[in-house]
Amino acid sequence: MSDPASPSGWHRPAGSWGSGTVTALGVPPPKPPPPAAPPESPDPDGPGRRRRQLVLFGGVAAGILAVGLTVILVLALSSDGDPFGRRAAKPTDVRPPLAQACPAPTAPPSAGPAPAPATPVSGPRTVDKDAGISYRAYGAPWQRWDEVWRAGTLQVPYRVGQHFVTEDYPGGQYHASILSAAVPAADNDAVTLNLECVGRQVAADVRAGYYPQPNTKDLLRDELTTLGGRPAWVSEFRLHFHQAGLSATDELSAVAIIDVGRPAAAVLYVSIPGTHRQYDHVIDEVLASVRPL
Repeated sequence: MSDPASPSGWHRPAGSWGSGTVTALGVPPPKPPPPAAPPESPDPDGPGRRRRQLVLFGGVAAGILAVGLTVILVLALSSDGDPFGRRAAKPTDVRPPLAQACPAPTAPPSAGPAPAPATPVSGPRTVDKDAGISYRAYGAPWQRWDEVWRAGTLQVPYRVGQHFVTEDYPGGQYHASILSAAVPAADNDAVTLNLECVGRQVAADVRAGYYPQPNTKDLLRDELTTLGGRPAWVSEFRLHFHQAGLSATDELSAVAIIDVGRPAAAVLYVSIPGTHRQYDHVIDEVLASVRPL
């Protein structure tokens, strides 16, 4: 279809710019805007990277755990099972001192053939139920012992017996004595005592704890025997000593340890100061008079 004629009859040449076109001769048209960037797609390698990180972290944690377990194991093996080095305390030995020093013998001691049970004896007797023995009692000047006397390291508790004062001196009173006691000397389940060991331990304690120091000893008797039909260890000795203000310079003493069939042994201690030697015979008489209860 042809263009309509203009009012002047002028026709527009073909190929000319149409109305509404804004341009200038020699000026290029404006560049179109750059295309919009496409939206970012997820990293195709993201999940794999995260898996590798997790594997790496897990390996490090496992290594740390292995090192920690190794350290704990080394500490445990070098600390007797206590990783903090606190060694378990050894059980306290609660046995009596004599039981610790003198374990029960593997075989009963032998003092030769056991004699027949001793016959009862007449006359006054001192009876010590705790010790399990009785023995001869004497009249004046001997008096009944009515105290508890402990001396020496073993602290044997003498509660029963007789005594008399032989002199007063600046240190107190000096005595002649016939005393008995019971002293734990074995485990509760022991059936025999190590009489030789116990006897020598008690005799040594008597010398060290009952008399002035230093002193010297004349050993008269130290043997396994029987008293009243029971196994016994007897030590008899004379001690020599000096102490300021004390007239006595020696003393005849005897210590007997008697197995009365109990964990505690019977102890019989007899002492006669050198100022009263007329009573030395008492030692042999008292030992011979011992009877088990």
